[in-house]
Amino acid sequence: MLYLTLRFLFRIMFGLLFRLKAVGKENVPAEGAVVLCCNHISNFDPPVLGTPLKRKVHYMAKAELFELPVLSYVLPRICAFPVKRGGVSKESIRLSIQLLKDGEMLGIFPEGSRSNAGGMGKKGAASLALKSGATVVPAAIVGNYKLFRQMKVVYGPPVDISEFAESGSEGLEHATDKIMTAIRSLVKQHESKS
Repeated sequence: MLYLTLRFLFRIMFGLLFRLKAVGKENVPAEGAVVLCCNHISNFDPPVLGTPLKRKVHYMAKAELFELPVLSYVLPRICAFPVKRGGVSKESIRLSIQLLKDGEMLGIFPEGSRSNAGGMGKKGAASLALKSGATVVPAAIVGNYKLFRQMKVVYGPPVDISEFAESGSEGLEHATDKIMTAIRSLVKQHESKS
C-alpha cells in the first residue's frame, strides 16, 4: 500500500518539478522476470525509473540506510532490500535471483555510480539476467534534474543476451557490453531530442 501511495505522490511531484515524460513503457513486459538496467545520475533515479510503470520495481539500497529510524520502516515496504557497501553479499544475490524467479522486476544501475547504490558492478545485471532467465530492458534517464526543465525516462526494447548464457566470464563481458551499449544509445538518442 505504501508503495502505491508513494508512486502516486512521486508521479505528481516529478510531473510538476521536472515535467517528467516517460517514453517506451510498452517495452516493459507486463509480467514475468525483468532486469531493468538504467544509467545513474542522481539519488532521485530509483523513484524516477519506477514511478511511471504499473509494475513494482525492486531495488537494492545501501545497508546503512536500513539502520536509520524512518527508513528502516519505509524501505522494505517500497520493495528495497539492503546491499553492503564494498561488495554485494551472497544473500543479496540470492534474494535478487529469487525475486526474478518469482517473476518480479529488479531495477539495477550497472554503471554503479552514486556510491554504488543499487549497483552490483557492471557485470551484475547481466549475471542475474542470465542466471534467472529474466528479460533485460535497458532504460535511460535523460536530463539534469533542474527545476521545471523537462526530464525523460526512456525504456528501450529488450536486449537479448541469451547467446552468452554458456560462454563463461567472456560471455558475461559481452552481455554486459551489449546492455551498456543499449543504455548509452538511448541516452544519446534522447539527449539530441531534448
